[in-house]
Amino acid sequence: MILRNRKLVYAAIAGLLLIVVFVLPASLSLKGKGAVRGIMAPTERGASGLGQRLAEAASAIRGMGGAVEKNRELSHELVRVQAELSQLRDAEADNLRLRRAFKFQHQQSRALIPCDVISRSISGWWNTVRIGKGSADGIRENHAVISPDGLVGKTIEVAKRTSAVLLICDPACRVSAQIKDSDSYGLVRGGGVSLRGHPIVLMDFIDKDTEILLGDEVVTSGLSGAGGLSPKGVHIGYVVKVHQDESGLFQSAEIAPSATVSLLDYLFVVSDAATEEAP
Repeated sequence: MILRNRKLVYAAIAGLLLIVVFVLPASLSLKGKGAVRGIMAPTERGASGLGQRLAEAASAIRGMGGAVEKNRELSHELVRVQAELSQLRDAEADNLRLRRAFKFQHQQSRALIPCDVISRSISGWWNTVRIGKGSADGIRENHAVISPDGLVGKTIEVAKRTSAVLLICDPACRVSAQIKDSDSYGLVRGGGVSLRGHPIVLMDFIDKDTEILLGDEVVTSGLSGAGGLSPKGVHIGYVVKVHQDESGLFQSAEIAPSATVSLLDYLFVVSDAATEEAP
């Protein structure tokens, strides 16, 4: 019933509007039109505002395409900046390593030949590296190779411009050693690499009566009869395990080498003059 009455009211209003526009005299018609406009003004303003908001929304939607392109450009710029930052960090790290190597060389009393690592073996657990200097630079076979961290290994297969370095963790590497500040001597040899990638170094033939403590420092003894020439006192590493060998006559120790823990970039070969001075 209420709905029917509303329809009748709307129909009456519409009929009144038609009479005002088409039937009444011009003067009255103008007044009626003015009254109608006054009644319809709020609706017109609302419609106008709605239209403006719709136009703004359409403009915003059209602008979304530009925003997407802008975001894409910003993403590319971010990637470029991150790549440049990574390069700067690498350059800074390389500079620090160079400065450390330079300082180490000038602090040594022994004669050293500086070399850069140009390649690493992709077989045999990376137990060898190749350096960018050879016989033309005064390098010979079986000479100690060191770094600021300690003994790295010894030279093998020396060519005119390059040389191979056998790392201390390789089973074929041997060097005479001693527990620092003691009369305990032994033979250090490589034990390969653990499943976790850590180098293994062992010290054999230590007198069974010698007291060895975890953390004792192991250095080269300077003796040349163990497969290589090495000056005395070069740091090798620290004792991490001690046990009796099978014969019961000697002790063996596992050493954590210091110079092969991380990748090597700059090395030094101990020259003939330095090894000749070793006792």
